[in-house]
Amino acid sequence: MPRTTTVECPGCPPLRALTFDALGLIKVTESRGNSGGIPQVVERWGDADSSKCVLAASIDDRANDPILAVARKNGTIEISNPLSGDIFVSISDFGDGDGHPEDDDIAGLHIFKKSRSVGSCSLLTCTTKGNASLRSVDIAPTESINNGASNSWKVCAAGKVLCAKVHGSEKHALFGGKGVEVNLWDLESSTKIWAAKPPPKNNLDIFTPTWFTSATFQTGDDHRKFVAGTNSHQVRVYDTSTQRRPVISFDFRETPIKSVAEDHDGYTIYVGNGSGDLASIDTRTGKLVGCFLGKCSGSIKSIARHPYHPVIASCGLDSYLRLWDVKTRELLSATFLKQHLTCVVFDSNFSDKEVVAPDAQHADEIPGEVEQEALKLAKRKKSPEEMKGKKKKSKDDGSKKSRKKSRQMESEECDDS
Repeated sequence: MPRTTTVECPGCPPLRALTFDALGLIKVTESRGNSGGIPQVVERWGDADSSKCVLAASIDDRANDPILAVARKNGTIEISNPLSGDIFVSISDFGDGDGHPEDDDIAGLHIFKKSRSVGSCSLLTCTTKGNASLRSVDIAPTESINNGASNSWKVCAAGKVLCAKVHGSEKHALFGGKGVEVNLWDLESSTKIWAAKPPPKNNLDIFTPTWFTSATFQTGDDHRKFVAGTNSHQVRVYDTSTQRRPVISFDFRETPIKSVAEDHDGYTIYVGNGSGDLASIDTRTGKLVGCFLGKCSGSIKSIARHPYHPVIASCGLDSYLRLWDVKTRELLSATFLKQHLTCVVFDSNFSDKEVVAPDAQHADEIPGEVEQEALKLAKRKKSPEEMKGKKKKSKDDGSKKSRKKSRQMESEECDDS
């Protein structure tokens, strides 16, 4: 059974998180109760298979008809129900391409929420070789593998794409990787509209090679501002409206940046590195706001910000799902999930309120009324006549006891004589 570790803190609000690991398993963790809730693993979907390692995941957690897309190492993309785990359709990402999944894994995956219609969805995928594809997929409860690619293009001519991110407006996408400078694309026309320029050499005349590991947009309103993390433990803030080089660049610890996530305020980002350090940084000044209390034992592979609650989730190679308070930066809970975790997403429409049947509701009301009536009777003041009768009874009992004692003493004296 999974182990949970709790600390002295306010506790977790009601939430639902889905984690994905290196063996292809999907585990659902839920926290119930308005305060002090302890996350529990309630479901596990799939069978353990290293060839089905989850590389990327995206969720459309709308109230009606939610869907979940998962990209696996064997090149398949599964679209399923995030509430029950039932697979709607499974498609192949390399069926009509020249790449093999071993050397052309999927590096980015996104479900388009705004342009989604009933019975279908649009997916954006990008492989490590830079093969991007925008397709429309019909959702049907079948196990057949269908490839519905509608538009494909090449993101880079050389290098290896390691990160991809779609803006909140779903009109622009960001790509970057090893030997690939971060570049911005217009998804409607499938054209590159901006590409970064590498920073100059340092004072020792040493050039830092291009190696981006993660990227995210700062806000959902402006696609021109984004943040990228590098393998040289550097965080770079870009603004495409000003220049091609970073506006602000700063170092974080001494290990590669593995994951970055944005906050709702538009200027705070959360950074996780290869040694398990997690911190929040103000991109306006480039200064460290603070580090999250508690040390992770392995590399942080994914960070997710809850849409409503002030909570972020982090997971990585230490097999723990950790929940943190973004205000106090304290650890709320850590759940051990056995396998190396690759990704985590939140289900924002989760509610722990249970519907009570009418009969059960009335049955609960009857004992409550009886208890209240009994409490009233117990607290009722006794009348003066009852108090007098009680005192008189106590006096009679005392006189009887004294007469009995005197008779015992007389009988003892007669025996002595």
